[in-house]
This record gives sequence, structure tokens and C-alpha cells, in this order.
Amino acid sequence: MADFLDQLSSILFLDIETASVTAKFEDLPVRLQEEWLRKERLIQTDRGELAPGDLYFEKAGIHAEFGQVVCVGVGYFQWKKKEKKLTYRSKVFAHEEERELLLEFSALLSKKKWNLCAHNGKEFDFPYLCRRMLVQGISLPEPLQISGKKPWEIRHLDTMELWKFGDYKHYTRLELLASVFGVPSSKDDLDGSQVNATFHLERDIEKIKKYCLRDVEVTARVYLAMNPQLDELEIEVENQEDSRKDHKD
Repeated sequence: MADFLDQLSSILFLDIETASVTAKFEDLPVRLQEEWLRKERLIQTDRGELAPGDLYFEKAGIHAEFGQVVCVGVGYFQWKKKEKKLTYRSKVFAHEEERELLLEFSALLSKKKWNLCAHNGKEFDFPYLCRRMLVQGISLPEPLQISGKKPWEIRHLDTMELWKFGDYKHYTRLELLASVFGVPSSKDDLDGSQVNATFHLERDIEKIKKYCLRDVEVTARVYLAMNPQLDELEIEVENQEDSRKDHKD
């Protein structure tokens, strides 16, 4: 268990919240409007005939070419040997300017040789962050650099992938795993489908930040639950830090 606890302190659990890059389809540059319409034709929907651009507000945020990162939450554990206690610390990055948010997050990744862990991170969070950093002209920090690396050299963990145990079953929601393991839900007053409206219409970044941080903690607790030898350890949650400096609601 000692080796696992040492490894645990090097894991940075994370979650990102994203929104469409503009509030309205009509506000996109013309070239991007044309590209969105091509992508929109590939999106499956059972709502019958839709006008061009009708799916933009609902769906664009999950595509890095048409979306933006509006919040990044991170969390990590520290093992206090004398007290035999795990301390969980978290931090949230949220700015009006996506580039500033990503620069601060990148600086954090460069401070330590982190292993990154997210739920469905390999399919969504990690590639989305990489794409948006490149769009914003930011060099990828080492933990996100995968080009030319062998699979075992990439320090990315994914709780959804861990749960598959090599199986090829379909997507498993974080909320489902939280329910299975008895981890408190993060879906109190917001879920992922509501982030775009909360960001663009309500302008309530505080609600998004709280939801994002709860998702990070749920991910971290699910990861621990997959290691039953840690059941008897006490977990101390410290106050969350906020990196936001200049966001205006």
C-alpha cells in the first residue's frame, strides 16, 4: 500500500467544462459557420427537421474546433504518514479569456511530473485541452505531449477505461460509478448539458466552478474506491483555491 500512496500523490485529477465559442451560431466567422453546418449534418437527432445552425448552441461546446474551455478543476492527494491520513486539495481555473485560463493551467502542469486522471479523459478532456491550447498558440506542457511517445510513456489515467478492464462496453457515466461505489453525486443543481446556457445566458461562472470541482472530487473518490485497500484511510478535504483574477460576471 505504501507504494500506491506514493504514486497517488503524483496524480492530478481533473475535469474541464466547455461552452460554444460564441453564444450564437450567427456570431461565428463565415468559414466556421460553413464548417459547422457540415458537422451538423453528421450529428444524429430524433427531433425531425431542423433549420441550419439549430444544433449549434446545444452541441458546439463538445467540439474543440467550435468550443472553448471555460473552467478547469484539479485535485490531488497528499499522504501524511505520521497521521495516516490522506489530504485532498483542489483548485479551479476560470477566466473570461480562455488563453489566460489555459496558460495558468499549463504552468501548473509544468511544476511537477504529474500523471493526469479524468473520467473519459482520453476521449475528451485531454485531447480537448491539447486542441484548445494549440488554437490559443500555447505550447503543450509535457504531461499533454503524446506525439512520438510509446503507449506506456503516456502518463494518462482514465477512470472509465479502468472500469472497462479491457472490455469494449459502451460509455459509463461518472455518476453511475459514483452511485455504484456510494460516492456523493456532483449533480446537485447543474449537469454537463446545462453548462453552455449557464455560461452564455446566465453568466454564472461560480455555479460552473462549483460543479466542476465536485466532478473532480467525485473522480478522485471513484479512483480510490477502485483500490479497496484504502477503505480504512481517513480523507481530509481542504478548502478549495480559486485562480480566477479578472472574471467579471
